[in-house]
Amino acid sequence: MALSSCQSQTSETNTPTLKTNKTVDNSKYRDLTPEEERVIIFKGTEYPGTGIYNNFKDTGVYNCKRCNTPLFDSKDKFNSGCGWPSFDDAIGENVKEVLDEDGRRTEIICKNCGAHLGHVFRGEQFTSKNTRHCVNSISLHFEPEKKITTDTAVFASGCFWGTEYYLQQIKGVVDTKPGYIGGDVDNPTYEEVCSGTTGHAEAVRVIFNPDSVTYEELAKLYFETHDPTQVDRQGPDIGTQYRSEIFYFNEDQKRIAENLIRILENKGLKVATNVTKATDFWVAENYHQDYYIKTGKQPYCHRYIKRF
Repeated sequence: MALSSCQSQTSETNTPTLKTNKTVDNSKYRDLTPEEERVIIFKGTEYPGTGIYNNFKDTGVYNCKRCNTPLFDSKDKFNSGCGWPSFDDAIGENVKEVLDEDGRRTEIICKNCGAHLGHVFRGEQFTSKNTRHCVNSISLHFEPEKKITTDTAVFASGCFWGTEYYLQQIKGVVDTKPGYIGGDVDNPTYEEVCSGTTGHAEAVRVIFNPDSVTYEELAKLYFETHDPTQVDRQGPDIGTQYRSEIFYFNEDQKRIAENLIRILENKGLKVATNVTKATDFWVAENYHQDYYIKTGKQPYCHRYIKRF
């Protein structure tokens, strides 16, 4: 998918003219650094992929850097792969839309102080709201929600791209990381794992909020988004690294996994999924992270089939 960019060529290459909102009393607002002024006041743009909130996944509210007005909620943030933080909704009417002077794009600004935030795009089909507020990190100040309790799960079900794709869409999942587990080589590379000599499985480590989603719900989705009857393969991917395996961290996770397997077996499935105590998890190379979000493609060896 081709994305429209937040970047403004004129703001990067020319010296902009400050358009002062006469209703704004700067003494009431946070002092800005020269770089913050370049973006917030002079309508500049961060270089894509450099903002601190681009891949940020904490829970809380994103406020205006200049006046601290609440603008976006973390629940509305999604990874569009564009290089800037993306939100499919704004808080109340605190974000104002203004047509660019060239009439080609729609700028978004803080309704309270007029701070430049970025641009808004519609019709890209990223979420059900079909809206992408493309925002400069430097225009935002994050206010975290009270500290939440998190738990960890690790699932292997073939190519970790597809495993991550489904798990990272679940509300309550704080973070997902494709990686390698279950082998006997420290810090293996993708090439080493693919050789089949290290003993590792391609897997996904899931950090989740148990108050929002349970381990059992995640495990059910895991079994419903791959074929747990296949041995050392998943669809066209063949090899021990593509095996179906749950790596548990405590006896409760083990009990839940084994109980779900019994349910599936009672339904006639010959489940090949192993249930194994978790060992060291090695995060995969960066180009494997958020693969389907970054490429806009769909999983080729994973699909959802209701089993419970």
